[in-house]
Amino acid sequence: MKSKMPAMPPGCDPEAPENSRRNFLKQSALITAVALTPAAAAKAAELHVDEKIAEAFEKLPLKMEVNGQPQSLMVEPRATLLDILREQLDLTGTKKGCDHGQCGACTVHVDGHRINSCLTLGVMVNGKKITTIEGLAKGDDLHPMQEAFLKHDGFQCGYCTPGQIMSAVACIREGHANSEREIREYMSGNICRCGAYPNIVNAIQEVKQGGQAI
Repeated sequence: MKSKMPAMPPGCDPEAPENSRRNFLKQSALITAVALTPAAAAKAAELHVDEKIAEAFEKLPLKMEVNGQPQSLMVEPRATLLDILREQLDLTGTKKGCDHGQCGACTVHVDGHRINSCLTLGVMVNGKKITTIEGLAKGDDLHPMQEAFLKHDGFQCGYCTPGQIMSAVACIREGHANSEREIREYMSGNICRCGAYPNIVNAIQEVKQGGQAI
């Protein structure tokens, strides 16, 4: 005998037009909700991250003396001294070379000590005295080290020269210019792609031997 399927309760016929329409609407709503929820969540997360970044990069006050002139600036916490000097103070003599503290092109003096300005955050020098290559000469009178570099052809393309000169001045001040070997050792952080090293050493030795106040 063939068994008969139990009769469906009234209104539950899956093929009934009203039931099919109701199921279709429920499925459509579910699919739409699933599709939109990740996008909305991602958008909310993105806005949250943007707000955090904006808060982190809110500008801070910076006061310092640059080449004898007081400067009051508003800087981002992440801004390097190099970028502040070049972009906000228009002191472009300080060069951006490797931007990783490996070439020395960005060397400046902070309270008389040489540093790589590309590795130094601006907020770290608040209240300090900064000297760049523009601050070495006194008007039209060149600094003795600048004159020595010109005399001994201590540069070729000239891109590294500001950093070389700033480091050379500090090298003598630090007491590390007593021999050619010592000069080469303590100037090794400044790279010259043109290979003018012998002339740079000669310039430093002349200034050291001349005993000029630097």
